Amino acid sequence: QVQLVESGGGLVQPGGSLRLSCAASRSVISLNPVAWYRQAPGKQRELVAGMIGGNIKYGDFVKGRFTISRDRAKNTVNLQMNSLEPDDTAVYYCKANTNDWGQGTQVTVSS
Repeated sequence: QVQLVESGGGLVQPGGSLRLSCAASRSVISLNPVAWYRQAPGKQRELVAGMIGGNIKYGDFVKGRFTISRDRAKNTVNLQMNSLEPDDTAVYYCKANTNDWGQGTQVTVSS
């Protein structure tokens, strides 16, 4: 089991950017898979971006706007989000291994 703590959420206008960070209690290099999910009120939790077995997958809605990465020096898994849209509003969660979840960070995109 690994402890995960998300940060970096907040309020941003459409077209803006945010960088989410997931701090892990052990080396992020040792975590596989690692992923970001999101959940909006009344909707299913969905995969935003994942690093699985060395491969990277993004949700269909990402369309090149987001980038997931590991930062070994800071021991974080990051999600850079650009060109944000109102539909991106959700609680964003990081996940590692089989069933380790952070508590989530709120992202709100609104003008």
